[in-house]
Amino acid sequence: MKLYSHSFKDGEAIPGKNSFAVYDPENRIRLSDNLNPHLAWEDVPAGTQALVLLCHDPDVPTSAEDVNQPGKTVPASLPRTDFYHWSLLNIPADQGEIIEGAQSSGISARGKPGPSAPDGLTHGINDYTAWFAGDESMAGTYYGYDGPCPPWNDELVHHYIFTLYAIPMPALNVEGELTGANVRRALENSNVLATATLTGIYTLNPDVSV
Repeated sequence: MKLYSHSFKDGEAIPGKNSFAVYDPENRIRLSDNLNPHLAWEDVPAGTQALVLLCHDPDVPTSAEDVNQPGKTVPASLPRTDFYHWSLLNIPADQGEIIEGAQSSGISARGKPGPSAPDGLTHGINDYTAWFAGDESMAGTYYGYDGPCPPWNDELVHHYIFTLYAIPMPALNVEGELTGANVRRALENSNVLATATLTGIYTLNPDVSV
């Protein structure tokens, strides 16, 4: 199975329009278009009844103490953890692509609604839910796609891994809330027929090249 995108090539930078925020020389960051990227796939194996898509960033700092703090940096050596940006379930086996902007366009304070998604699909809950939990103006449940917004002072370029899973059942059985971690756990406990990945990179630090 092969996964690709017209929005960016594997291993290359994700465009600003597909991100939650872009670099701004005056304010360091500004919110962006937050369009889900175009994704397409080929060679889905026989017996597939549905597809599941996950996008996660494995490069998120485990400590937020220095995150976005003037005069400080988040060292590349800091231990990292996963941050889920998107989970999309119940994709029909005969569907071959997701159009750019079809599942996300713009930023919704307090999160986009869910789990019902356009075209009869199902959105999971992304990790901006926890990130904004202490912000009165932004706190809420964030369903669907919300793109990259790594710390603007991070020394490390972040990787955004899109993984498509082919499963032999019409729907994935997820225990608990539809968080990215729970979806991934359900997939690990299922008979996945095939996977395909596509990785984009992103930084908001002007001193770090991509």
